Amino acid sequence: MITDSKFVIWRLKFTDDMNPIIAPSILAADFANLQREVEMINESAADWIHIDIMDGVFVPNISMGLPVVEAIKRHAKKPMDVHLMIVQPDKYVDAFKNAGASTISVHAEACTHLHRNIQQLKSLGVKAGVAINPHTPVSSLSEVIQDIDLICLMSVNPGFGGQKFIERTYDKVKELKLLIKGRGSKALIEIDGGVNQQNAKALLDAGADVLVAGNFVFSSPDPKGVIQRLKEVN
Repeated sequence: MITDSKFVIWRLKFTDDMNPIIAPSILAADFANLQREVEMINESAADWIHIDIMDGVFVPNISMGLPVVEAIKRHAKKPMDVHLMIVQPDKYVDAFKNAGASTISVHAEACTHLHRNIQQLKSLGVKAGVAINPHTPVSSLSEVIQDIDLICLMSVNPGFGGQKFIERTYDKVKELKLLIKGRGSKALIEIDGGVNQQNAKALLDAGADVLVAGNFVFSSPDPKGVIQRLKEVN
């Protein structure tokens, strides 16, 4: 259970008049000024800080490791949403929890025993997330959907920021929402990749709850304004 009062923002149930959760992806930030970027998120309307961890094996890129996550934690006033794009995540989730993660998402494609991985996350007291790549069908989560707190739908192929949004994502969100409702799950749907002002409303209308935005936020001369506008989409 998350006991830190800063992390009470987590919402398990949404109504139509509630605004989306906005999670700027720190991967797109200026790492030479990381404290400044984290403080910008703190001061903005954002709800979470999304942190992508890449190992160069599961995805063709390397991002950041535990020391950077620990550094973010020292300045973060928002929950840290850690997305592990790595092989054998079970070996590292405890360390990322200790580094400050509130939510940890593992990739279904990287987990031979996904149910065991989900239970491991829950035993650590973090919210248990599962991410799926664009080629992975929503139906693959049918046997674990009731145990998941967050499903991260990749709307680009994982590994690099700034990619074009995959249009098929809208249908996957709708399929996933039906699965969640049909199984009585309380899981939130998070969209990661290519999110912007043009597709945000359609994603929310389809059933998304959490929008991850990286380049769209950090490439703007007014990132706090971009976050605010995403927050107000309904």
